[in-house]
Amino acid sequence: MVMRRIGAVVVIAALAGGEALAQGAASFPSKPIKLVVPFAPAGPNDILARIVAQKLNEAWSQPVVVENRGGAGGTIGVEYGSKLPADGYTIIMGGMSTLAIAAGMYSKLGYDPHELTPITNIAVVPYVLAVNPHVPAKNVAELVAVAKTKKNHLSYGSSGTGAVSHLAAEIFKNMSGTDIVHVPYKGTAPALTDVIAGQIDLMFADYAAVVPHAKVGKLRMLAVAGAKRMTAAPSLPTIGESGIKGYAVDAWFGLVGPPGVPKDIVVKINSVSVAALKGSDVRQRFADLGYEAIGDSPEQFGATIKSDIEKYVRVIRQAGIKAE
Repeated sequence: MVMRRIGAVVVIAALAGGEALAQGAASFPSKPIKLVVPFAPAGPNDILARIVAQKLNEAWSQPVVVENRGGAGGTIGVEYGSKLPADGYTIIMGGMSTLAIAAGMYSKLGYDPHELTPITNIAVVPYVLAVNPHVPAKNVAELVAVAKTKKNHLSYGSSGTGAVSHLAAEIFKNMSGTDIVHVPYKGTAPALTDVIAGQIDLMFADYAAVVPHAKVGKLRMLAVAGAKRMTAAPSLPTIGESGIKGYAVDAWFGLVGPPGVPKDIVVKINSVSVAALKGSDVRQRFADLGYEAIGDSPEQFGATIKSDIEKYVRVIRQAGIKAE
């Protein structure tokens, strides 16, 4: 009899808990939401986050407050957000650097990227392979030929050790069988300045940073680093199309939550976010910044995170890259 009563209490408690969760999802959001941006204001993460925050605010009539928590390549902010309650009222602006690359760059992270709750991939940042016009190559095949003929003669810049621009080049070297010397910089701008000046030969950089210089002949774009051609430059081939099959580096930004956000709440945040990202006004604002709006399912974004963690951890270990 006692066991039956205990069992009944457990069942009632479980039902009550499930009902509370359902009610919580139905009324969500009933208070302001925090959107943690793990970088300083005015950077790409911050700009995209504020565009999305504005749309969520309009849809829910609840404030979506952006909180900037920069430091340690974005990992401090992601760690901070990951420790907050998993109730949907904390959303984290993640990116390939903090959710995939960081897993290989840092031996000790204060969060497990695998455990964070995927919500949606909001944008892809197209990267291109650009060279100084003095480099005798007008396409990827010619660049590979030059690099193999003049071993260790060519050099490439990056925005820093472990940055997307660094890993994109290391993958290119590995898949093309070339030796190109890495010259790290503190940011994209100084690296591109030296490519233009001819101090270094080439760089993988985001399209928005390269295209103004390419238009006036100071840089030559050879190919897109991503898996598909860009809407903004449809005639520019991908590296994969240019003889290095399987090459694809797509930098991205997306929304995640702390571990364990209830699925019903994830679905609500995802549906509103995706609807905003499909809007012509948001897509145009993203395009003006050089980004391509995405908006996929939590499952699709989770698969992207998992795949890229495996990919970049492998690349980092093979190249012996260490965080500075």
